[in-house]
Amino acid sequence: MAGRIRDGMLVLLVGVGGARVVVGQAPVDTLPAGVTPAAIAAGKQLFLGDGLCLACHGADAKGSIGPNLTDQTWLHGAGTYPEIVARVLSGVPSEQSKLGQIMPPRGGSGITDEQVRAVAAYVWSMSHKPSRK
Repeated sequence: MAGRIRDGMLVLLVGVGGARVVVGQAPVDTLPAGVTPAAIAAGKQLFLGDGLCLACHGADAKGSIGPNLTDQTWLHGAGTYPEIVARVLSGVPSEQSKLGQIMPPRGGSGITDEQVRAVAAYVWSMSHKPSRK
């Protein structure tokens, strides 16, 4: 197990079956560029509808075939907004899958790049809760 500071957040790397899983990101108080309340709202609608995300991640995004998207554990990257956008765009091919499941590019849907960014904003928001003061 190793900890390090990345983009102002403490990131803890844990070895799981030879795979690195990123856990323990600190809550944030600011939204990254591209994540707005409007994008989050639009992303939620796409997640539950045309984006087809709920088919694998469940309506509550806590996972079924695909992983839980509401916690702070990331199988691919550190869970930054740009990483989530890139993962939705490219998908998860079988040789990269840590759960034995693939994710087609754009989740197998026909959503646009702008819609992918909205879905990513919603996914980011579910696992990056504001800190309590």
